[in-house]
Amino acid sequence: MPDDKRSRDENPDDEQRQQPERKREDVRDRAHEDRAMSGDPGGRLGDLDEALEAQDYPITTDELVEAYGDYEIETQGGTESLEEVLAPTDNQTYDSADDVRSRILGLIRR
Repeated sequence: MPDDKRSRDENPDDEQRQQPERKREDVRDRAHEDRAMSGDPGGRLGDLDEALEAQDYPITTDELVEAYGDYEIETQGGTESLEEVLAPTDNQTYDSADDVRSRILGLIRR
């Protein structure tokens, strides 16, 4: 049998072996996209998450407390206001909603 390029490239067994791997990659990629698109995957920030997205940046800790201090956040010990969560921190500047989220989530996971 002659060795032609078509017979080498179109081996049906190879295609069948690659399909499950492609499906796993697609699922993994979709899961990564979902995490990247949602700001607060655990829902711990509640309504504050949407407010942070609409906020203009940069913003300081003091400005966050003034604007959103009453918002409730789920912590390991129950619920606390944003003001209570940020109370032990120094005044710092945040450049994005992701910066604020990271700081808050870091504080409530302690």
